[in-house]
Amino acid sequence: MKKITFIFLLLLSVHAVGQTSDDAFKEPLKNVISRIRERYQVAIRYPEELVKDRFVTYAGWRFTPDAEKTMANIFASQDITFVKEGDRKYKLQAYQYHLKTPEEGKLQLDYFATLYNDLRGWEKRKAVLKKEILSALRLQPLPVKPASAPITTPVRKMNGYTVQNIAIETLPGLYVCGSVYRPVNAKGKLPVILNPDGHFDKGRYRADSQYRCAMLARMGAIAMDYDLFAWGESLLQFKTADHRRAIAQSIQALNGMRILDYLLSLRDSDPSRVAITGGSGGGSQTMLLSAIDDRFTLSVSVVMLSSYHSGGCPCESGMGTHLCGGGTNNVEIAAMSAPKPQLVISDGKDWTQNVPQTEFPFLQKIYGFYGRSELAENAHFPGEGHDYGLSKRLAMYRFIAGNFHLDLKKIGDANGKIDETPVTIETEAAQYVFGEKGEKLPANAIRSFADLEKIFTRYTTQ
Repeated sequence: MKKITFIFLLLLSVHAVGQTSDDAFKEPLKNVISRIRERYQVAIRYPEELVKDRFVTYAGWRFTPDAEKTMANIFASQDITFVKEGDRKYKLQAYQYHLKTPEEGKLQLDYFATLYNDLRGWEKRKAVLKKEILSALRLQPLPVKPASAPITTPVRKMNGYTVQNIAIETLPGLYVCGSVYRPVNAKGKLPVILNPDGHFDKGRYRADSQYRCAMLARMGAIAMDYDLFAWGESLLQFKTADHRRAIAQSIQALNGMRILDYLLSLRDSDPSRVAITGGSGGGSQTMLLSAIDDRFTLSVSVVMLSSYHSGGCPCESGMGTHLCGGGTNNVEIAAMSAPKPQLVISDGKDWTQNVPQTEFPFLQKIYGFYGRSELAENAHFPGEGHDYGLSKRLAMYRFIAGNFHLDLKKIGDANGKIDETPVTIETEAAQYVFGEKGEKLPANAIRSFADLEKIFTRYTTQ
């Protein structure tokens, strides 16, 4: 009996010790936040669901004399970050893998500078990045291209250009829709310009998207804008929520390559003049596609280049492309286009606000390895915000016209000023390929994300 009692007491003691080491220093996150507020005299706000049922272990050991260091120690353990909203005021939010601080972004660029200091070193780094990015996207090798012909609508004639809606099958049963803008009465070989859409309301149906494609066509180029995955007519096949799945990044990259395959198959397209330009999420696609597809000869990324922001959507970074090469960012990815002409358009009210001081000098340094620093340009609009507005479009028109030898006079008014008023802004329905209710969607079209996953896996693992 004494032996049994001893064993029982021993087990109880072990259990108590276990509780002391694991539970005695465990307290609700809300209580810890209250202590932070009181000790450092700061205001902290947060959505209730962010902290509900969360606990911190060893919170007291995480406190330091510095308020922000303390908050970093505690909230990092909960996958929570904080942003400063004013003097001694903070907001908590869920950890965002795509977002660093500007200081952290600059430190990463400084680190990259230690990896290469000449063309040979950079080319070695670039080769590693390209290989690993394609692998991360599961596009190495590219899946076999469907043999189907594009689906097109009748051509619509406008003032100096035409428009035709088109759907291209990029994987069996997967379609990407867009509109092709062409110049009227053009002769000879024509430049090709892709216009991937960003996360702006209405996507490719927006006026600013129509303006830039129509104006590029009036200048003498073949321009095409097209839907994001699970946006626009892609919603006939998928749900809105499917856009925020990681594989969206791979699908959008594949869509861009397949579109370029088609445009370059046109007998009047010029493979020596191939450009891509997009804003926001379209800017992410611009940088990525320019980096991994050597057929692009010019790029214009708009309101997206940043050393500390890699895109707030899985369609921009969900496949882990920014983990390649031991860690990279959009500045290195954009630099992979060097020494091809590149215009970076930035503004003063989003994550591109530091481009003139931080990101662009790094980009120019890479171009300098080739002796072609002048081929990288930055148009910065400090008083503007996150859009692909008129001033940004004007900068793009001039850059493309200068590098592709297009005639700006074709889009100018009597005084030589660039004038967008001749462009016809069409209704959303006018730009559909598959009809107003999707009644013309092909019979083989995928109807669920689960089916897409199966097909993508099948065709990317052959």
